[in-house]
Amino acid sequence: MPKVVLATGNPGKVSEMQRELQEFGLEVVPQSDFDFPEAIEDGLSFVENAIKKARHACQHTGLPAIADDSGLEVDALDGAPGIHSARYADGLGDAANNEKLLTELADKSNRDARFQCVIVYMKHAQDPTPIICQGTWEGHIAKQAVGENGFGYDPLFIVPELNCHSAELPSEQKKKFSHRAQALAQLKLSLDPQSS
Repeated sequence: MPKVVLATGNPGKVSEMQRELQEFGLEVVPQSDFDFPEAIEDGLSFVENAIKKARHACQHTGLPAIADDSGLEVDALDGAPGIHSARYADGLGDAANNEKLLTELADKSNRDARFQCVIVYMKHAQDPTPIICQGTWEGHIAKQAVGENGFGYDPLFIVPELNCHSAELPSEQKKKFSHRAQALAQLKLSLDPQSS
């Protein structure tokens, strides 16, 4: 079974990707199975960082690679926290990130926001045409956190079509709507020879 390396050590992401790609006869292996440092994410966009991570994994393993980069963009903050979403409050964690976001939005009337996810598939490190898939989940930022499910900004992210916070959704329902689910669906279409 051909292998593809997933540029993460997160076991949840690895098992999810394995489930999604098993129909293509691919074995998804985590980057953490190999002994090399993580890529330096110094790009200015989700696309750049995902490409950097995928190329880095290809270079160090000689295998095709999949990488993703995701985060929250808020219109009133010119797209912040954006690529810095995970480290928005200087790496102090989700609660601190949420608190900082609420502080930054305290005097703003426009609370429109969206989650973005970019997934990149590269056949090899010099691949001139990597597959780039993007999913977007539109919503807006609440004035207080609600819900126990999910992580990151989920307790603050209101899903308008369901009139609830992302952190109130069961994981199976969230998978149908999320930015990551959309990007994964595009990746599967791109890898499916029947769809072309």
